Amino acid sequence: MSIANNKKAFHDYDMLEEYETGIVLLGTEVKSIRAGHINLKESHIKIINSEAFLINCHISPYEQGNINNHDPLRSRKLLLNRRELNHLAGKIKEQGLTLIPLKVYIKNRRIKVSMGLAKGKKLYDKRRSLKDKDMQRDVERSFRGSKKAF
Repeated sequence: MSIANNKKAFHDYDMLEEYETGIVLLGTEVKSIRAGHINLKESHIKIINSEAFLINCHISPYEQGNINNHDPLRSRKLLLNRRELNHLAGKIKEQGLTLIPLKVYIKNRRIKVSMGLAKGKKLYDKRRSLKDKDMQRDVERSFRGSKKAF
C-alpha cells in the first residue's frame, strides 16, 4: 500500500536503478506516516560515514502526540546492507549520480522506502519528456474518441 510518491523526482531525474530499504523511525513518526502525513518533495539521500540517511523528508508531528513528539525534518537512517552501501557510494563518487527517495509504502506491516539511483536531467530533456507525455495523452484521447464512434 503506497503512502507517498515523489512525482517531481521522475520529472527532474533519469532513474538508473531502484532499491528498497527499511527506515529507522520513532513511534509517533510511524503513526503519522500511516495517517499519510509525509512529504518527499524536497528530500534526498546522503551516505555519511558508510550509513545512508534520508534528509529533508517532512513527517508532520502526530496530532495525538505529547511533548515527546518528533522533529518533522530530522534525518532518518535507512537500512541497507554493507554491499549495497559500498556499491551506491562508489556509483555516487565516480559517476556523479544521486540518490532520490521515490515512494514510501507499507510492506508486511513495515514501512519501506523505495529509492532510485538517478542522473539529473537537463532543461531540454525535461521539455522533451513533457512534450512526449503530451503527445502520448493526445494519442490516447483520440483513440478513446474513435472507440466511442463505433
